[in-house]
Amino acid sequence: MNQKIKTEAVDRLFDAVLCLNTREECYNFFEDLCTVNELLSLSQRFEVASMLKDKRTYLEIADKTGASTATISRVNRSLNYGNDGYEMIFERLNSNS
Repeated sequence: MNQKIKTEAVDRLFDAVLCLNTREECYNFFEDLCTVNELLSLSQRFEVASMLKDKRTYLEIADKTGASTATISRVNRSLNYGNDGYEMIFERLNSNS
């Protein structure tokens, strides 16, 4: 974990997210918390990660998501050298489907 982000304020934010129970609650909270562009950027990165995991090419990903190659590269770096957060979520989503 990156110690630069480990703060009391970030802990409180994550505790708040952990209190959400439904997709509708997520929409309500995140629409209040984020700008539309911030939320769309987060969802775009998640879609990019999913497509990278499915071995899609940068060109395919850029065409489908509109993400820049810089964004795709950053997400790819997180998938390969990050804290396995994406992998944990993909595993949980697959086990719930």
